[in-house]
Amino acid sequence: MGAETSDKPEEAPEPITWVDFLQGQPPGSVLLVTGSSWQDRDGKYYASMPELQLYCPEHTCNAYMFFEGAGDWVRLALNKWEHGYFEYRCRNCQAYSKTFALHLRLITAKVAEAYKFGEFPAFGPPVPPRVLRLIEPDRDLFLSGRRCENQGLGIGAFAYYRRVVENQWSRLVDEIIRVARKIDAPEETIEALERSRDEKQFARAVKSLKGAIPPVLLINGHNPLVLLHEGLSQGVHKLRDEECLNLATVIRVVLVELAEKLGQALKDEKELTDALSRLLNAHAAKKAEENTRDNGLEPIS
Repeated sequence: MGAETSDKPEEAPEPITWVDFLQGQPPGSVLLVTGSSWQDRDGKYYASMPELQLYCPEHTCNAYMFFEGAGDWVRLALNKWEHGYFEYRCRNCQAYSKTFALHLRLITAKVAEAYKFGEFPAFGPPVPPRVLRLIEPDRDLFLSGRRCENQGLGIGAFAYYRRVVENQWSRLVDEIIRVARKIDAPEETIEALERSRDEKQFARAVKSLKGAIPPVLLINGHNPLVLLHEGLSQGVHKLRDEECLNLATVIRVVLVELAEKLGQALKDEKELTDALSRLLNAHAAKKAEENTRDNGLEPIS
């Protein structure tokens, strides 16, 4: 006997909230949503514009802030697709805005189908400025990879990120050397880093770097360049798109973490140098004042 088949229809996916759709869903999917509409006294339906929490990059915010609807209400109708632009503005600075291009069809008064054409600025968490400075010559390639990742295009995201790392790995090592010098790392560590920077191939360079990374730059005890190499050494042609997407995300996360650790290490060193300088200056001033008093002179105010 053959395998039994079931005539039971597939269950419809559970709707998500309108807020979760706007905040967390990338463009390109049709999903069931709840809470996307309200009805006036005349029985007319309009799209809701709930309060959202989105990232605001303005210098006065630079964090996730509350955003509120700033555009006109979009009229809806049962069993009919309607489209519109939904503009949101940061409640804190009132300067930064986010616009969604959406398609909506009410199935019932409480449930609708929603499709996101796109949003501007683009969907996804912000890319820290330190990362973009770290890979500056390939900034556009990195952002193309980020867009692919946001849209679930794993092979595309992986290919873009791999190009960025392969093009910029010597620049990454230069920044690591800069930190190593700042923190007075052992000379053999700096020499190993310099030799690896001069290698022509990333794979060969990484092999000589396994023990030559300042501890302050390790990610959970691991060498970040080794982590990048392990992710990039996977054969993209043998992997499914979702596997490429997972690897692409790992590569991006490691790059972001490395950029943050490089920046923090240099910042900590600068703060320490400034603090020591202030301390030494204060000590010198106090000593000069004591010497003046010992010589029977009044200190100059």
